Amino acid sequence: MEKSSNSTGQVHWHSLPVDEIYRRLDTSPEGLTDKSAEERSLKYGWNKLPEKSGVNPVMKFLKHFDNLLIYILLIAAVITALMGNWLVTGVIFGVELINAVIGYIQENKAERAIRGISNMLPGHAKVIRSSQTKSILAESLVPGDIVLLKAGDKIPADIRLTEATNMKIEEAVLTGESLPVNKTTEVFPEESLPADRKCMAYSGTLVTNGIGTGIVVCTGVHTQIGQISKMMENVQTLSTPLMRKFDRFGKMLAIAIIFLSAIFFMLGYFIQGYALNELFLIVVGIAVSLIPEGLPVLMTITLAKGVLKMAKQNAIIRKLPSVETLGEVTVICSDKTGTLTKNEMTVTDVLLANKQYTVTGVGYSPVGEIFDNGKKVAMGESDGFDELLQGVALCSTSEANKSGDEWSIIGDPTESALLSLALKGGYYGFKNNKRLDIIPFDSSQKFMAVLIPGEHFNTIYLKGAPEKVLEMSVFHGSIGQSDTNSPEWWKEQLSSLASEGKRIIATASKKVPLDYKNILLSDVFNMDFLGIVAMIDPPRQEAIKAIEQCHQAGVEVKMITGDHTLTAKAIGESLNIVKEDNVISGPELEKLSDIELEAVAKKYQVFARTTPEHKLRLVKALQSNGQIVAMTGDGVNDAPALKRADVGIAMGIKGTDVTKDSAEMILADDNFATIAKAVFEGRSIYDNLKKSILFVLPTNGAEGFVMMASVLIGGHMPITPLQILWINLVTAVTLGFALAFEPGEPNVTTRPPRKPNEPILDGFLIWRIGFVSVLLGSITLMVHHFLIQFGADYGHARSAAVNTLVAGEVFYLLNCRYLREPVLGKGFFSNPKVFYAISSVVLIQLFFTYTPFMNILFDTTPLHTRELTWILAAGLLFFIIVEIEKMITKKIFDNDSEKGGYFNPFKKIVPIRKSENGTMKSLWSNPSRSNFM
Repeated sequence: MEKSSNSTGQVHWHSLPVDEIYRRLDTSPEGLTDKSAEERSLKYGWNKLPEKSGVNPVMKFLKHFDNLLIYILLIAAVITALMGNWLVTGVIFGVELINAVIGYIQENKAERAIRGISNMLPGHAKVIRSSQTKSILAESLVPGDIVLLKAGDKIPADIRLTEATNMKIEEAVLTGESLPVNKTTEVFPEESLPADRKCMAYSGTLVTNGIGTGIVVCTGVHTQIGQISKMMENVQTLSTPLMRKFDRFGKMLAIAIIFLSAIFFMLGYFIQGYALNELFLIVVGIAVSLIPEGLPVLMTITLAKGVLKMAKQNAIIRKLPSVETLGEVTVICSDKTGTLTKNEMTVTDVLLANKQYTVTGVGYSPVGEIFDNGKKVAMGESDGFDELLQGVALCSTSEANKSGDEWSIIGDPTESALLSLALKGGYYGFKNNKRLDIIPFDSSQKFMAVLIPGEHFNTIYLKGAPEKVLEMSVFHGSIGQSDTNSPEWWKEQLSSLASEGKRIIATASKKVPLDYKNILLSDVFNMDFLGIVAMIDPPRQEAIKAIEQCHQAGVEVKMITGDHTLTAKAIGESLNIVKEDNVISGPELEKLSDIELEAVAKKYQVFARTTPEHKLRLVKALQSNGQIVAMTGDGVNDAPALKRADVGIAMGIKGTDVTKDSAEMILADDNFATIAKAVFEGRSIYDNLKKSILFVLPTNGAEGFVMMASVLIGGHMPITPLQILWINLVTAVTLGFALAFEPGEPNVTTRPPRKPNEPILDGFLIWRIGFVSVLLGSITLMVHHFLIQFGADYGHARSAAVNTLVAGEVFYLLNCRYLREPVLGKGFFSNPKVFYAISSVVLIQLFFTYTPFMNILFDTTPLHTRELTWILAAGLLFFIIVEIEKMITKKIFDNDSEKGGYFNPFKKIVPIRKSENGTMKSLWSNPSRSNFM
């Protein structure tokens, strides 16, 4: 036996005649023997996909300690332990343990995509072995097995069809085709795409009509669906932009902390003369003060809040950081079928020789009307109109049932659309008519015919491909319009409708004597041509509006589909995705190198006749152009691209398990409009993250400033490492939590997306953080210094310093609610969580300051009324100065924006320009120059 594609992957089974396949696989119509099948099973393995082993839970937990900043804290904990300061050691270890537990709980990185694909495969298959028909486990199939198929069967392996009678297979999950594909046994060219190999039945697809027989040519990982599974294993999952920025920021901060700790250790030892014991505690204090321990928790809270809010809007987030990434999306790549369209054929036009009607309504529901130049029409309009409705309704295998006032239609999409048309026109006679005979649709003859009994004569109704029905018909013309009922005229109409991407069905009829009880092929000629019906898989109306919103927000929408170019172009135009001939097909993409594809991916908006490989390559090409890509889809063919995309978005209703398990977000309502809402919500969450960062980092900066300034002065430490941990974990997180509930900024739906390389900490934020750090640190040192000067002991002075920092944070929380706008305005009470948080912190801090247990634990002393007044006044002064700074920088920022730049106090005005998609781009040749985070 020659090697099959299971071992070589080079055999193009669709291009070989059946006899040659029998020879290559050493099989026959009688099937394999059980012994031969067993031998092949040992050679080729089971017909199933390998399951991916999960990550060890222990290693998964320990991974949360794999961070330079964490290493620094752990080293600090070890140093304090060696010094015998077990309390500080315990608190540091406790902090890190809490952060790791939160991260472990939130993480959901178990890859279930491969299991999802495996679940698509059927449990049993009907085969012929040793001339006997038997049912076996689908996983026992081997190349060379002869498989029997019927309507309703899920294909168990890749099969080359040897017989196909009225056979249609639903392949949307694999190829993206919205309609079932008519199957044949003909040979097709080697270069044919999977969607065009009509002699093949692929694993995981579904037989919707007819029966067939075929030879198993590929099993397991060697099937088309298996290759997609393999692609997914090899697809590199990118970390989110937020995570990449924080990783970069963490490394930079770790290096800075190590450098500063070393510098101040040397200053303290060689210049200020601190004892080693004390100096080690000071260095630990500097390290602890500069590390934002509470930031990961605060980020988790903010993102989790966003997840809950999005879930209420039917957007289910599977991976927490993807909430923020949505706000950075610059391009959405969407599958067409079932995502932008309803995946339900709808009749739009009815054309007779002397009339053209338009049809309203969408989908199979018979809710809609038929119009002739704005006038509503129904049965009784004309004999030709009535007979066309009867023909399309009677020559159909779909079924319509009524329950109360509601109709439901079940069956082939095309025939269901025709039945819906008849109901809209008021024809219900199909419920009472019985067929005397039928010629079922066959892909080789391209038509279907039925014989319907009548009172004076019987009638043959024929429907099928227009070119075929035209060949079988005669034309009688119309009075005064004979030129409108000729084959040439009809072909012009067909060409016009096809250019709009519409699927066209033609119908004809013929009267025969009452004694006709059977239809012969010779009877279906010289038919009276009735007319044509045009239909389309209509776009979702909500998708049109959502795409417009995306364009307004500077987000590109690209359609990637397996449909034909004309259909894709028509749908793209109806959705306002493409206005010109901006469509390219999969075969054209095949000829492009990766570099060439990058330019094409940027230029074109609609991609037709694509394969899974094309979708994956397009996503990679867009990412190479610096785009942040969201990919939507519902079929298996979308899964690799969803996994690679920055945000994979799966349809929750029509989406497969594979797609859902590969995505970061699932649309519970399959509504494209939900994506637009999610993008805007992502932007709001990003704003709140920036506010949280802008709140937390100056706190750390102020603490570090206090510690480092004290070393330079050579004085007593105003705060201890343990007190720093108290401020960072308890106070900062409690207050920062309230910022997660801030409503979105007014311009969130109209501003362009952030540049992919835009740092979280741009020049403006670095200025604000530095300014606030120095200001709050200086005020804290002043309060500590004045109390010492007025005779207070170090316990009172330290308690006052800690409470000054906390009071500053409370007031600064109010400052942070708006980045540049004044906080005292009509929106001051829009977020009650802010005032709940402030009240909580005040109570916690009173407990910290006035309970003996906390005084002993943290080495503090209760404060007097005079000292509390000083602290309150210092906090209020700090608040006023920051508000004045906001007014000044806002004025500078607005002026710089008018000049075409953005505010950066460390450089000249940075010029910006608009890119082709409306996003703002810096003219600096090296974008990393401002890439602080």
